[in-house]
Amino acid sequence: MTDHDALCHELVADCRLRAATDLFVHTWDPVVLAALRGGPRRRRELRDAIGGISDKVLTETVHRLRASGLVDRHAHAEAPPRVEYALTSLGQSLVEGPMTALGRWAIDHGDELLEAQESAARTPPDSPVTP
Repeated sequence: MTDHDALCHELVADCRLRAATDLFVHTWDPVVLAALRGGPRRRRELRDAIGGISDKVLTETVHRLRASGLVDRHAHAEAPPRVEYALTSLGQSLVEGPMTALGRWAIDHGDELLEAQESAARTPPDSPVTP
């Protein structure tokens, strides 16, 4: 165990798990990653594949994913300029590993999750929640 790992057990806010789970904090991050799973896409193709995302939010999301090393931007030397976005090997490993597992979990347990959330929404805030 490294010194950093030992510290991580004491200061959970500073550990690698938090860094990884922060990748799912922004609503559009996993959506953009999933849209790139099939291979490189131009910006418009990416936006069309996603649907419902504004240009501004797509720009912010792509910048954030590039800064995390999950997405790469490739500008082709052509006229007019052509830019494609693609998953890096790190991004591919995230999509094929944890995101695929989370997707399977959502398929298997999504109904239970939605029922629990709907039940909680119907329960007055002062009422104790019963299992």
